Amino acid sequence: MLVGDLLAGAVRDHGDRPGVDFLGRCWTWAEIGDWAARAARGLQDLGLGKGDRLALCLPNTPHYIALYYAAARIGVVVVNCNPLYTAREVRHLLDDSGAVAIAVPDIAEFHGKVVEAAADTALRHVIVCPMAEILPWPKALGWRLFKRAEHARIPASGPVAHITFARLARNRAAPDVVTLAPDDLAVLQYTGGTTGTPKAAMLTHRNLTANALQQRKHIGVDLPAPQRTMAVLPFFHVFALTAVLDFSVLIGAELVLLPRFEMNAMRAACRRKPPTMFFGVPTLFIAIAALADADLPDLSRVIACISGGAPLPFDVRTVFEQRTGVRICEGYGLTEASPVIACNPVFGEARANSCGVAFPGTTLEIRDPEDPTRILPQGERGEVCARGPQVMAGYWNKPEDTVATFVDGALRTGDVGYFDEDGYLYLVDRIKDVILAGGYNVYPRVIEEAAYLHPAIEEAIAIGIPDRYRGQSPKLFVKLHDGASVTPEALRTFLADHLSKIELPRAIEIRDALPRTMIGKLSKKELVAEEQARADALQAP
Repeated sequence: MLVGDLLAGAVRDHGDRPGVDFLGRCWTWAEIGDWAARAARGLQDLGLGKGDRLALCLPNTPHYIALYYAAARIGVVVVNCNPLYTAREVRHLLDDSGAVAIAVPDIAEFHGKVVEAAADTALRHVIVCPMAEILPWPKALGWRLFKRAEHARIPASGPVAHITFARLARNRAAPDVVTLAPDDLAVLQYTGGTTGTPKAAMLTHRNLTANALQQRKHIGVDLPAPQRTMAVLPFFHVFALTAVLDFSVLIGAELVLLPRFEMNAMRAACRRKPPTMFFGVPTLFIAIAALADADLPDLSRVIACISGGAPLPFDVRTVFEQRTGVRICEGYGLTEASPVIACNPVFGEARANSCGVAFPGTTLEIRDPEDPTRILPQGERGEVCARGPQVMAGYWNKPEDTVATFVDGALRTGDVGYFDEDGYLYLVDRIKDVILAGGYNVYPRVIEEAAYLHPAIEEAIAIGIPDRYRGQSPKLFVKLHDGASVTPEALRTFLADHLSKIELPRAIEIRDALPRTMIGKLSKKELVAEEQARADALQAP
């Protein structure tokens, strides 16, 4: 199956059914299919063809959906780009992927970063996606009249050509037919792994469609139509791309889009279009569980909530289920597996502190971290490794990293876990230093490199510290050059210009010396232990 087949199936089987709701404005699946077809023709008219890369720097909007499936139809590879990236991060993505086009909203904050990052890259086209053309009345009028200061100024000429989405999609001629195979590349999904240097997992049409099909089979029953998914998680995150977008399109579920998470907007959306499926990360469930009874969103029709992106604390799950009466099923995955490889049963037994059983068609193994060729027996702790049709083809332009990430054909996750006697997987530790903050990967090296840009900083170590709301938050430890001076507040202000909000350290501590290993390398281990002891002491009765 190809990614484009998902939308073609929704148009064929559910064409007149509501497909997408964006803040109250609705499109049927037939209308979304028409938009995607015209966008595909427009991309071809720009000169994009099979194998070319198109970056999508968009929030959850109908533009994203149309362009994603348009690209898939003609063999153009989507490069997902977080709109909150700094210009430096966007530049790396453009340089590494070789993207020749990028789509961005007509919002000055986002458009400006793209223009700044585009210099001397392969980028030839910027597709500007106006918010006014997708907002319902009177929001569209309000955007035009009262938000003018936020509008991007679109240059009439320059080194990179600009085109609006409406102009891109004005040609109603059918796109040229492109011969594609399931193992052709569909998406470059960036992940930092253990190094902190973002690298792209190559996800094929087979990878992405397989994960959506696995999700349907994992549920185990045919869900009664119509279904409705609350799309709170951003599609540029692979969990939402597959588990929310592709899966919803596969079964013809209506997608209720939120361009960003805001509790009042989500509550209003739940009143207007009560969801039957709800996907989130632990921070979202924590925020909902903390609401007053009168402020809880309407989740009365939800079959089950699916949690991913980070470990779900048991007490959060318990409180949420007590407050809402809705069950949470925790899953587990990683970018390199498109992403889901395990999940608790939706209609079966969901075990506390477990991330569930292997997805259909997926083989999970526990291997010895010291000798990864050795598979460990049930109950022993080791590195979780995975095989399945959703496992990536490799890393983009990084063959050595690809080889290091596989052992005997199995994907090494970098996570330590074990199985119980019934095949439920439990994660107990992380091999990687990556910080999981609210479902996002935050890479310590990125924070450290930003800190080193400050002239007062001699040494820097970033780690994740326990955070009840986000799971983890970054903390930065620094040693100053002799005679240098900077306060934590001033350093944090400096870092705000170089890091995204999710990467910005929650705490900064200045020390006279930082711990080192026996051979003189900076060591995180002691700092992690200190912070964990501090957190444990605060929780002690």
